[in-house]
Amino acid sequence: MKRIVDVEARQGYRLWVRFEDGAEGEVDLSDLVGRGVFEAWKDPTAFRKVTIDPESQTVAWPGGIDLCPDSLYEEVTGQPVLDWRVPSA
Repeated sequence: MKRIVDVEARQGYRLWVRFEDGAEGEVDLSDLVGRGVFEAWKDPTAFRKVTIDPESQTVAWPGGIDLCPDSLYEEVTGQPVLDWRVPSA
């Protein structure tokens, strides 16, 4: 699993992330606003409360909201993260 080492909430529900390997970039999360657990993000102040969870090393918000770091890595880099469940040849 990829580890996130820095995060910043930006305008328009965009999230900038940097990973332990130095990869960094923005992810547009605006399509999640108001859907399910992301209802809280209708208030932009709630979105700006993003932190890095010390246990899972992914981005998290109050209320138990978090996102998969591997999915964010793939979005930022365009490179798939290897699936540890599939043995390599």
